[in-house]
Amino acid sequence: MFVAWATALTATLGSLFYSEFLGYTPCEWCWYQRILMYPLVIIYGVALLKNEKNTALPGLILSGAGILVSTYHYSVQKVPALKTPGGSCGTVPCTVEYVNYLGFITIPFLAGTAFIIIFISHLLLLRQKEQ
Repeated sequence: MFVAWATALTATLGSLFYSEFLGYTPCEWCWYQRILMYPLVIIYGVALLKNEKNTALPGLILSGAGILVSTYHYSVQKVPALKTPGGSCGTVPCTVEYVNYLGFITIPFLAGTAFIIIFISHLLLLRQKEQ
């Protein structure tokens, strides 16, 4: 449970760093990812403090939805067929890549990785509970 909480906290602080300190304005799909990530810090934090695995169950749903949203957003950035010319999903185009480490690591990729880590951690937590 600590891994899930630490991952959610790191992702939350990372997104705030990009927007508040570096001045990157989040696009609409970035906001959806934030909406799914930020509550995970509280959900897993409370579950960790109470030492109750059942309290964290909504985290599995949110992280699963986050994987889907991040995958779609990453696809919009990287798959030419999904890019609409001049398209925008708000004030900032969803195709903009503020960061592009190693040619493939963008902000949606980082968020998706965090959601996957949280999801797998939660599945392992459920498996451990059954045993």
